[in-house]
Amino acid sequence: MAKRLIFALLLLAGLGRTLGAEAARPNVMIVMADQWRAQAFGYAGDPNVRTPHLDALERESVDFTRAVSSLPVCCPARASLLTGQRAVTHGVFLNDVPLGTNVLTLAQVLAAQGYDTGYVGKWHLNGGGRSEFIPRQRRQGFDYWKALECTHNYNHSSYYGDTPEKLQWAGYDAIAQTRDAREYLRSRATNSRPFLFVLSWGPPHSPYGTAPEKYQALYDPSKLILRGNVPPGPAGWRRDLAGYYAHCSALDDCAGDLLQTLRETGLDEKTIVIFTSDHGDMLGSHGMTAKQKPYDESIRVPLLMRCPPLTGIKARQVDAVIATEDIMPTVLGLCHVPVPATVEGMDYSGYMRGKRNPSDNAALIWCVAPFGEYTRSVGGREFRGLRTERFTYVRDLKGPWLLFDNTKDPLQTTNLAARIDTARERKKLDRLLDAKLRQAHDSFLPADDYIKKWGWPVNERGTVPYSN
Repeated sequence: MAKRLIFALLLLAGLGRTLGAEAARPNVMIVMADQWRAQAFGYAGDPNVRTPHLDALERESVDFTRAVSSLPVCCPARASLLTGQRAVTHGVFLNDVPLGTNVLTLAQVLAAQGYDTGYVGKWHLNGGGRSEFIPRQRRQGFDYWKALECTHNYNHSSYYGDTPEKLQWAGYDAIAQTRDAREYLRSRATNSRPFLFVLSWGPPHSPYGTAPEKYQALYDPSKLILRGNVPPGPAGWRRDLAGYYAHCSALDDCAGDLLQTLRETGLDEKTIVIFTSDHGDMLGSHGMTAKQKPYDESIRVPLLMRCPPLTGIKARQVDAVIATEDIMPTVLGLCHVPVPATVEGMDYSGYMRGKRNPSDNAALIWCVAPFGEYTRSVGGREFRGLRTERFTYVRDLKGPWLLFDNTKDPLQTTNLAARIDTARERKKLDRLLDAKLRQAHDSFLPADDYIKKWGWPVNERGTVPYSN
């Protein structure tokens, strides 16, 4: 496998020399938030949250309004974004397990094409403890490096550079990380080599009440308008939502600072800016919290791609269903870089340029092994499903579980899976799901089969223990 990886990188480097003269290579900046659901933006119609900078970015971007997190939890989504592979292929279907070094990542492919690479913020692909030093060989192709495996203590946040010396971000870490990202961008203003830079924020993931005070002061829990699928429940849901929105507004200001730096340096004329999230957050919808569930609040994520003039791509909203594993090949397509054969996702760059949609508008959604807050003891279950342009269809190990008509029922309050009058549609979706699982080489087995195959050391809750 290592020889195949080296050969693929050498091949890509050779292709880069032939392709470089044919098309200008844009820079790529990916900004990822943790647990920011697609609905929580002003541009998406949320009546509460204040996100003016990201609202402005949306107007300048190709906005994938039906972007889906294929396996909506931190490590699996991050691994799929970087590799273009599904979780049953790269094996990261649980949190706190390592992504193998025998896979091609976006950073490795672009580095072989002459790109400089940088990463700042939350990593969560190393395994072996959330506060441990991550050596260079485990960085999956990133060179400039200021990262930590994982922390949600946003006001006392550590990171590592090239040595095992643990360093500290000053204050609220997303603001400090953004400040560092802006310095990186300024350093690139006169550099002729293109770059891939990833900024990965920890918020708005819980704990919700830890954003800077000025952002918390923006939201009075008693005045928030809850989504129509949030049942009467704990007062804490309103408090959590207010804290979540405070994180969102803090990050929105950070995004505004980044965009301003791009304008000041002139990099906005040659940099693709991608804003997304690894997954969403239920926040009381259907009486649930967190993620791993197949509902839209959990699986739907923002995906904005602002493309500079040199790409010829115009800003607009598009309704193509796109999944996490499609981001990596789409970025390569936008950069005129060949997509490796190891990639399972689809390249939407042609579609962004006005060509046909490469997909059938149906994305696979998964829970390979429920764990943590979604453990079986609280109703967690393995599932496979589809999020199409109109429907959400999900099976568990016993058979059909959920069917929602998202056009007629956008809050997903009426489960149609057992209705006689939907039998024809359910069978159609069943056949499509079966076909996609065959294509993915997945037989939909119990979680223990996958855990045994990959050798992950789970506890009685199905969770890989980790140290802070």
